[in-house]
Amino acid sequence: MFIHFPIQLEKLSEVHSQPESQLKFVIEAWQQIVECRRVLKWTYAYGYYLPEVEHTKKQFFEYLQGEAEAGLERLHQCAEKELMNYLNSEGPSKDFNDFRTKLAGLTSVTRNYFENLVRALENGLSDVDSQAVCNKMSSKTAAGTSKSKGGRGKGSSKTGTSVRNADDSGSWACDKCTYMNARSAAACQVCNHRN
Repeated sequence: MFIHFPIQLEKLSEVHSQPESQLKFVIEAWQQIVECRRVLKWTYAYGYYLPEVEHTKKQFFEYLQGEAEAGLERLHQCAEKELMNYLNSEGPSKDFNDFRTKLAGLTSVTRNYFENLVRALENGLSDVDSQAVCNKMSSKTAAGTSKSKGGRGKGSSKTGTSVRNADDSGSWACDKCTYMNARSAAACQVCNHRN
């Protein structure tokens, strides 16, 4: 599809009565797909040379790589297969704007996954080291935690839901992937889980 892109974009513009300038979201999606495939190619080599003794780093790397790859596959599926439905339609589709929102959203999410993966690799997966230190500190303090008047432990709220696992610097650990996020992050920067 990407090879005949100008022709396809022109056809999409005609079918859905949209100027080509309004279809930049399709171009951005395909550019993101190409860039992510290039990055992914190099991550396989990186993973191959990760020492087996660094088991936690390898697991973290495989998690990040898997999430990025799954996001890329969702984006590619949408940009290729779902786009074909709109290219082959006889006239403007009522849900074309929903498709625009979906494709733009998938492009953004996939970009975030790959930026997080690249950042982690550039830092030598150092988040694993800092997380191990935080986990050791957390387990020591958790062992000495007493219950408050309400009978709840330090990690729960009145409703019984978990509270952010924050450290002294204000960073918080994701409950799902244990990534240490900045205080200002509303969702995990790696897996997008909201604590």
